[in-house]
Amino acid sequence: MSQSHHEWWAPERPAASTPAAPAAPPRRSRNRGRQERARRTRRRRTAWVVVIVLAVVAGAGYLVVSSLGDMFSGGKPTASPSDFPGPGTGEVEITVNPGDSGAAIGQTLQEAGVVASVSAFVSAYDADEAALGIQPGTYRLLLEMPAADAVAALLNPASRVQSGVVVAEGLTVEQILKRISEESDIPLKDLRAAAGQPDKIGLPEQAGGELEGWLFPATYDVGPDDSAVKVLKTMTAKTVQVLEDAGVPKDQWEPVLIKASLVEREAKHDEDRPKMARAIENRLEDGWTLGIDAAVAYGAGVNGTELTTAMLEDASNPYNLRVHAGLPPTPIASPGKVSIDAVLAPAEGDWMYWCAVNLDTGETKFGVTEADHAACVAEMNAWIEENS
Repeated sequence: MSQSHHEWWAPERPAASTPAAPAAPPRRSRNRGRQERARRTRRRRTAWVVVIVLAVVAGAGYLVVSSLGDMFSGGKPTASPSDFPGPGTGEVEITVNPGDSGAAIGQTLQEAGVVASVSAFVSAYDADEAALGIQPGTYRLLLEMPAADAVAALLNPASRVQSGVVVAEGLTVEQILKRISEESDIPLKDLRAAAGQPDKIGLPEQAGGELEGWLFPATYDVGPDDSAVKVLKTMTAKTVQVLEDAGVPKDQWEPVLIKASLVEREAKHDEDRPKMARAIENRLEDGWTLGIDAAVAYGAGVNGTELTTAMLEDASNPYNLRVHAGLPPTPIASPGKVSIDAVLAPAEGDWMYWCAVNLDTGETKFGVTEADHAACVAEMNAWIEENS
């Protein structure tokens, strides 16, 4: 019997087997997984949307509450306004203009970097009763100051760099001195003392020692350290400059200022000044008295509306141009350039009279004859009766 390689009873070694792959999950289980993941994604997205919406609502609510708070508090912030802690650093120059309110000053200071906010300054301004006394002018202040310190600095004369002193046309020396004192830190007594020192203030010899008419009307910057002598010297120098620029001979300086002062006080409109200057020349040439009541009032020391019949007849008053022929001894006010120019180039005409026919508007009519003047006076009297 033939034999094979293996005995027939010997068990055969099983062949190596490959592990079986796990069975695929059923289709229903796979769908459930995808749905769960989608739900988790939607929940995360929804959470972020809720956060964003809440943030927007909170911001809007803050704005509404702030607006309502301002409305019910009269527009004033309910919280403490932002303010610099101080004490400040560096320096800057700022200008307070005439008529500026506390808010306007605060705006100027905030823009210059002096205070942190307008509201902080307004609060400090309102809390200090003296703040109403802050004067127009230029001030040198620290940057980043507490608002209360800024108010105090504006009230301190040492902070002021200069004051804008406005001198109008037609004012007398005394009125001008008072104006300078009111708009600067110079005491009135110092100004009066300086006015009595013609040599120190540069008053030309043509003035004969009389300051009237020589303080030129203009706007002057007066610094905190400027003396009364310096200010008046600047003003007289300005008058000299105007006369020289106009080519007026030195020996005519005083007569020109006298005539211009009469025109300044009598005329209400610039277009009338050359006519009035001509009428004055015509009366002087014919030897008439000028009859200008503004000069009479100046000599009597009263306002024109306070003149009495006795004053108008008083020959002891050298400024009584109803009684005395020619020009008054000095100017009766400080004339402006327009009046000076009118005297230097009067209009052509034969006018001998002028008369205001409307005291509100200053409308003035000019006449050649006495009849013209009588008609003008009748018109003036009719206006007075109608408006009294």
